Amino acid sequence: MMTLDSFRSARNVLAGVILETNLIHSPAFSSACGNNVYLKPENMQVTGAYKIRGAYYKISTLSDAEKQRGLITASAGNHAQGVAYAAQRAGVRATVVMPTTTPMLKVNNTQGYGAEVILHGSTFDDAAAHATALAEEKGMTYIAPFNDLTVATGQGTIAYEIFRNLPDVDVILVPIGGGGLAAGVSTLAKQLNPHVKVIGVEPSGAASMKASLAAGHVVTVDPISTIADGVAVKTPGDLVFPYVRDNIDDILTIDDDELVDAFLDMAETHKMIVENAGLLTIAALAHLDCKDQNVVSILSGGNMDVITMSSLIQHGLLHRGRIFTFTVLLPDRPGELLRIAEILAKENGNIIKLEHNQFVNINRQSGVELTVTLEAFGLVHKRAILEALGKAGYRVHEVQTAGFYS
Repeated sequence: MMTLDSFRSARNVLAGVILETNLIHSPAFSSACGNNVYLKPENMQVTGAYKIRGAYYKISTLSDAEKQRGLITASAGNHAQGVAYAAQRAGVRATVVMPTTTPMLKVNNTQGYGAEVILHGSTFDDAAAHATALAEEKGMTYIAPFNDLTVATGQGTIAYEIFRNLPDVDVILVPIGGGGLAAGVSTLAKQLNPHVKVIGVEPSGAASMKASLAAGHVVTVDPISTIADGVAVKTPGDLVFPYVRDNIDDILTIDDDELVDAFLDMAETHKMIVENAGLLTIAALAHLDCKDQNVVSILSGGNMDVITMSSLIQHGLLHRGRIFTFTVLLPDRPGELLRIAEILAKENGNIIKLEHNQFVNINRQSGVELTVTLEAFGLVHKRAILEALGKAGYRVHEVQTAGFYS
């Protein structure tokens, strides 16, 4: 069971191993949602995520015989790095099964800590089934990523640090995948202060815990679809489920588009890289029904590869109207391109890319196609630019999927 004594034991074991990620007050997010918002930056943790807490504590409790058989786990990335790091510190062999869709950064980092990586299946659940089978076949010790009370106890030590930094915290927002982090944090938080409100946050495309709580028992959601790969879990843990049920006050669900916006907000406002699973609690701020409360958003991790970052930036700027592409047919005569450029300059649109295609029509007298990618201040500015072109007599067609690389 997750008791106060077990949480204290975990805290003592982890002392000197993990970083104490102190809370960061966010004036921008506070102003946006009407609460006093603090960030718990576990993206700055050893191995780049909170998972080191549970993995290290779990391995510390194993017998020598269990360690000598070798460790094996399944993970979408962060638990993998936590197990690999802890195993390396303990001097034992570790094997990690990861979905084939795992970002290469997480794969490379896991291998960098000395673990053997096996890529199997397209989802975490596929990888977990394969890891369990290998553990039975080879007699290895399986380290569950979330459905283990010892692991969840290690994760829950986050609550100690939250209360030490902010004793009068009112609301804690915690990401939910399989439920280990939510179970640990909510259980300890309620033990420290029964009146604190703990809210879980899931992606709407993989809301298996919300579905399980509604059903009153663990259920499987299949298929799942979310860019938050760290919490893309079809079936929550049955061992941690009762703790989530008893200690989580509510669950909010977040669409992928909201995570894209949250990534831009975090990068531009706080200059931090937070992976999509960790951004759930940032996107959730807009859904809170409270005001003037002390709210802590747990940023669960920051292991994101640059290709994913690039995609999020492009889609985020498109979504906010800060980058957009349009096409317009021009008469094929001198001066038309200059006229367009003058309109855009007057409206303060910044041209990123321009393509002038004279061969779009067989009859060049019918017009030539101009494709322009512009930078704007936002959706209002974007509409003003398009309206100015329309008033000048141009029929403009916006290209919905274009961007930097169109």
